[in-house]
Amino acid sequence: MTAQERNVQGVSAEKSEIERRPNLSVLILISFIVSFAAARTFTTLCPKVVLVAGELHIHHFWYGILMMAIGGWLGISYNDTRIDRLAAVIFGAGGGLIGDEAGLLLTFENYWTGLTYTIVTGFLAAMFILFLIARYSKSIVTEFASFTSSSAGLYLGVFLVTISIAFLIDTDNPLVIVASSISAAVAFLMILAYLIQRFVQER
Repeated sequence: MTAQERNVQGVSAEKSEIERRPNLSVLILISFIVSFAAARTFTTLCPKVVLVAGELHIHHFWYGILMMAIGGWLGISYNDTRIDRLAAVIFGAGGGLIGDEAGLLLTFENYWTGLTYTIVTGFLAAMFILFLIARYSKSIVTEFASFTSSSAGLYLGVFLVTISIAFLIDTDNPLVIVASSISAAVAFLMILAYLIQRFVQER
């Protein structure tokens, strides 16, 4: 069996495993979004409905903390698919309640700050990217290795190196310098990977 056939077989096995396993990460993300939207809608429509105990105002992020604790406990205490899914839903819903008051927790007073949407959007984007990487890591590595060993990978590497060096020469901005340096390093590795691959093939 050749290396390419083994890679194809590995990708097929990974796809079968993805289809077989319960998509707990997806359930967490969906319940997070639904919980966040529900909490934000309820607070918008019923801003005066609050739970007060004596001099204490019980914010709903406390419910979120409790739900995440329960969901986490269920997830690690039982080895059952249905309970795992229930735990994922509870955990994600709790995270949504906490996310709804992220701005309030950071500013200590402003529930309606736009910072909440920025944090939640960034969190969801990061989780979605991590989910894709975790689920399709073998496929991503295989495709990336195939790309870097092709002429297109070499051309992209040369292009990125050229652009990165141009930015480094023309700027004093620390952030641009860091980003350009990282881009140049990645591009250099792509070029090096292509050259090594070609050298191995010719031998």
